[in-house]
Amino acid sequence: MTLVIDASVAVKWVLIEPGSPRALALRNEGGLIAPSLIAAEVGNALWKAVRRDGFARQDALDAIRTILLAFDALIPIEDLRLRALELSLELDHPIYDCFYLALAERERAPLVCMDSSLKAKARKLKQVEIRAL
Repeated sequence: MTLVIDASVAVKWVLIEPGSPRALALRNEGGLIAPSLIAAEVGNALWKAVRRDGFARQDALDAIRTILLAFDALIPIEDLRLRALELSLELDHPIYDCFYLALAERERAPLVCMDSSLKAKARKLKQVEIRAL
């Protein structure tokens, strides 16, 4: 089964946070996809971990490689841009998150996320299944 994974879940593969064990279990399922935007979002989370939490710089560099290699496919955001903007306007929600929704809708795949505001907005979309971690 294909699963769309958002950055809030993927960072839990390398940063010990609440939900990390459940997030790590997903990596064994295979069929994981995400919009290519995930590289920037995960990179930003790792930058914050280095800056704020003392996460080692080399560990952050290794972590982003580990995270991105776990995906079977990273879908270019250019392929999702129009639908992501439509969803953003419809839901009154930042377009960044709507790339994940657009991908889940297009692939008819569940979106796994830990972002409570995204989950709340996504519940308005009947064609997108949201799985909480």
